[in-house]
Amino acid sequence: MPASAMPEERFDVSPLGTVTPDWAWGGANGSGIRVCLLDSGVEADHPLVGGLDGAVDVIADEDGGLKVVPTDPVDNAGHGTACASVIRSVAPAALLTSVRVLSSGKTGSGAALLTGLGWAVEQGFDVINMSLSTTRTDFRAALRDLADSAYFRRCVIVASAHNMPVHSYPWRFPSVISVASHDNPDPMTYYYNPAPPVEFYARGVRVPVAGLGGRRILTTGNSFATPHIAGICALILSKHRWLTPFQLKSVLYLAAENVAVPDGDGGARVD
Repeated sequence: MPASAMPEERFDVSPLGTVTPDWAWGGANGSGIRVCLLDSGVEADHPLVGGLDGAVDVIADEDGGLKVVPTDPVDNAGHGTACASVIRSVAPAALLTSVRVLSSGKTGSGAALLTGLGWAVEQGFDVINMSLSTTRTDFRAALRDLADSAYFRRCVIVASAHNMPVHSYPWRFPSVISVASHDNPDPMTYYYNPAPPVEFYARGVRVPVAGLGGRRILTTGNSFATPHIAGICALILSKHRWLTPFQLKSVLYLAAENVAVPDGDGGARVD
C-alpha cells in the first residue's frame, strides 16, 4: 500500500526517556508479574522458592496425545527448583508457575516442550523462563511459531543458550531473549553481547541456588544465567507495565553493564 494511502491511526506513545538501571528497575520487586518456568518441576516448599502460584504437568492423554493438567509442586531432578530460586532472589514478589516438561532426569520430549510452551503462551504469562533447548530440527518451525505468537501477545520468552557449541532452539530465534553466562558474582550485573546470536550474559558460574530437600548448593551453566535475566525482566515489567517485548529488550540493552551510563551522568536517552 502506498504511504499516501496509509490510514491515520492514533496510538499511545510509550516514551522510554532516560534509561539507567535505576530507571529500569529501581525500587521494583516483580509484584504482579506472572512468570512461568518450563522445566523439571519446582519444589514449592523450599525456603529459597517460597511457594508457587500454580503447578502443571504435561502428560499423555487417552488418545495418545499430550495434555496439561494440575499437579503437585514437586521436582525429581532439581533443575527447575534451582531456576525458580534464582528468579525469586531477583524478583521476590513475582508470581511463579511451574510447567513440568522434563522427566525425572533433565531430558524430555520435543512434543512435551511444544505442548507446555503452547499452554504457557495461551495463559498469557508475562515472562516464560526456558532454561532448556532442543537440537531437534524437526521441532524448529513449531517452536519458532510459538515464540512469534508469544512475542505478539506481549509474552516474553527468556531462553538459555546451549552449553555446548551446537545449534539448538528456541534461544536462536530473534523473538526471544537469549542468555549465556559470565563469572561475575553480582546477580544484577549482566552484559550485552554485540556479536549474536546470544544477546546477553548473566551470572552463571557458582550460582547459589535451591537444591532438592531444602538444601542450598552452588551450580554453573547457562541454565542458571537465564533466570537472572528472567527475574530482571519481571522487575522491569512490574515498574513499566506498558513495555512491549521489543521495548523490554531495548531497555535490557540500554541498562546493561557495558552499555549504560552511570546514574547521574545522564544515562542513555531514547527520544
